[in-house]
Amino acid sequence: MRLPPFEEVVAEYGPMVLRVCRAVLGPTDAADAWSETFLSALRAYPDLDTDANIEAWLVTIAHRRAIDVGRALTRAPVPAETLPERPSAAPDPADYDPDLWAALKALPPKQRQAVAYHYLAGLPHAEIAELLGNSTDAARRAAADGLKTLRKLYPKDET
Repeated sequence: MRLPPFEEVVAEYGPMVLRVCRAVLGPTDAADAWSETFLSALRAYPDLDTDANIEAWLVTIAHRRAIDVGRALTRAPVPAETLPERPSAAPDPADYDPDLWAALKALPPKQRQAVAYHYLAGLPHAEIAELLGNSTDAARRAAADGLKTLRKLYPKDET
C-alpha cells in the first residue's frame, strides 16, 4: 500500500485543517496556521507510515502550528497611537561639562579633529594624517595647536 500524492492529501483534508485553524485562532490568522501546517506536513510526508491515519496526523500538526502562530501573535508588538516620551538611554556628553564642549567647538575643524582623534581616541599622528588628508607633521602640529588653544579657552581650576 502506498501513500496518495501529497496534492490529493491537501485537496481532501485542506478544508478540515482550515476549520481546525479557524476554531483555534479565529478567521484572521487561520490562513497562516493552515499554510504552516501543510509546509510541515510536506516535509514529514515522505517518512509517514503507509497505514497512518492522515486525518489525525494533519489535525495534530494543525493544532501545534495554530498554537505556534498564536504564541507569535502574543509576542508581536502592538501598534500604539502615540509613543510615550522616554529619556535617552545614553546621556549627552555635553551635559557633563558644557564649557569644555563649547571650547572644543570653538577650535578650527582640523584642530578639533586632531585633538579628538589623538587625545580621545588614542590614534597615532600617522593615522590622523591619513584621516585628515595631510602629513604626519601637520597632524602633530594641529593636535598641539588645538591643545594649546583649548588650554586658553578652557582653563582648569587648580584649587
